[in-house]
Amino acid sequence: MTTVQNNAVSNSLLAAMNPQTSSTATSSTEDAQNRFMTLLVTQMKNQDPLNPMDNAQITSQLAQLSTVTGIDKLNTTVQSLMGTFQSNQSLQAAGMIGHGVLVPGSSIDLSSGVGLLGVELTGPADSVKINIRDGAGNVIHSIDLGAQEAGSLPLQWDGMTDSGTAAPDGKYTFDVSAVLAGNATTANALSFGQVSSVSTSSQGVKLNVPNVGSVNLADIRQIL
Repeated sequence: MTTVQNNAVSNSLLAAMNPQTSSTATSSTEDAQNRFMTLLVTQMKNQDPLNPMDNAQITSQLAQLSTVTGIDKLNTTVQSLMGTFQSNQSLQAAGMIGHGVLVPGSSIDLSSGVGLLGVELTGPADSVKINIRDGAGNVIHSIDLGAQEAGSLPLQWDGMTDSGTAAPDGKYTFDVSAVLAGNATTANALSFGQVSSVSTSSQGVKLNVPNVGSVNLADIRQIL
């Protein structure tokens, strides 16, 4: 008699732990809830009357299930918000196609005697200097901007060198230095480029800028 009852309990628990799947299966969370409740009810129906389950244990199990369910719903909500945020970013980025931007970088594309660049200062400076270099790293032109306030500053180079000759069109590099009260302060070089397209991937929304590369929206310091 005891063997028959134990077999019945074992079969009931086995059925609860391994429910039959259907073509209209619910989500993993709902499935876990159903299996948990089926298992709990089966345990309670087949418990020893002389040694019943502890109420505190049942309450603890129900609380754990509620916590797992809440976390799953939170994850679903966060994923939905992330999708909406990325869609909004894509629309915002698409509106920048054809616009010029300044992003962190130290390259200058000189074309028809015009090169655009920029400087970003995290704080005010008493003196800001720019050195433009050729492909060999030689300084061909220096620019003294004097005192500047914090922020991004767009600049234009007319292609003239310190020797008074015009530099040929092509790619150049530059570096920036700044001084405040006799001490060096942070100054970042900014490259100019025109947004040609927008791409979306698992890494987020990227702006494709020729001669600069793919940049994040957060990398844009100024739109020209």
